[in-house]
Amino acid sequence: MTEGKTMHTPPGSARFPTTRWTLVVAAGDPRRKEARSALAALCENYWYPLYAWLRRGGYPADQAQDLTQEFFRRVLAGRYLDRADPEKGRFRSFILASLKFFVADEEDRQRAHKRGGGALLPLEFSSGEERYQREPSHDETPERIFERRWALSVLERVMARLHDDFLQGGCAEHFERLKVFLLGQSQAPYATLAHEMNMSEGALKVAIHRLRKRYRDLFRQEITDTVADPAEVESELRYLAAVLTRK
Repeated sequence: MTEGKTMHTPPGSARFPTTRWTLVVAAGDPRRKEARSALAALCENYWYPLYAWLRRGGYPADQAQDLTQEFFRRVLAGRYLDRADPEKGRFRSFILASLKFFVADEEDRQRAHKRGGGALLPLEFSSGEERYQREPSHDETPERIFERRWALSVLERVMARLHDDFLQGGCAEHFERLKVFLLGQSQAPYATLAHEMNMSEGALKVAIHRLRKRYRDLFRQEITDTVADPAEVESELRYLAAVLTRK
């Protein structure tokens, strides 16, 4: 993997905007089928924080699953997208506010589990419920659990993209050895790890430096896609870092 390597561009990305905000706005146009498909992928990536919000809000697992599916079916059908306004805040705030609006409608909430119409998103609810059961059991508000899971979802996406970088470069095994330096888990001396990876200690330090730089760049890209104003990137980075370290 080289430091200057560019990320793979998804098919069709040149034909429509790819930031979270512009994607939502474009998906509200029925003529933008590519944007709608990309929005479906986005929903698959970020459904769990909303599911966790519902579960912590008191909804049983089966009802939370039904509500999550129905909410995203409506989003993909164009509902709530007319409310999307990048000038009014961050994407994560918009998607949570839209969910709150949805569940506040008593009639929709009562009928959501009976509908069953429309295409189902391939959301892994069984693994999602297992993840939720491992959430801290202390009295944490739905908003705080949503914020933490959102931050972790961003982190997971960044790590997945880093892994893809190494995989495309034919060095996936190096990523598994080096990622501990991003997570603050490594206790092995550089010399020992360099010997195990059959490289010099200097080459190992360069590899770690490049990995950390790529990690920072990808994290910034993820955050940039979720805010309307580039000036908000730094504050959002600090916010999510605080969420991830919050006890």
